[in-house]
Amino acid sequence: MSTSELLFSYGTLQNTSVQLETFGRVLEGYADKLLDYQLRSVKIEDATVVELSGKNHHPIAVSNAGDYIEGVVFTITQAELLKSDQYEVDAYRRIKGKFQSGQDAWVYIKA
Repeated sequence: MSTSELLFSYGTLQNTSVQLETFGRVLEGYADKLLDYQLRSVKIEDATVVELSGKNHHPIAVSNAGDYIEGVVFTITQAELLKSDQYEVDAYRRIKGKFQSGQDAWVYIKA
């Protein structure tokens, strides 16, 4: 059995249609806050991602001490984590974030 991973989403991965297309299922999660980041916007050039999300600008997390971003922590498999890496464009990189809950979770931030 594959180990589960925690993935924090503050953007399009919260959309049911994006989840179904990316993972083949609807994800379950809980609300949390990513600490010391704020939201900005990034223009998405990848036509496949724009078509899937319905948006040509996506939110992106940038470091900002004392700030936070609200979102959802989803439980996914390691294979699904790799699928989310494929969904995210080069403007993002994946790190382990610091959360209000104290939980360790992956999050995509500005590359």
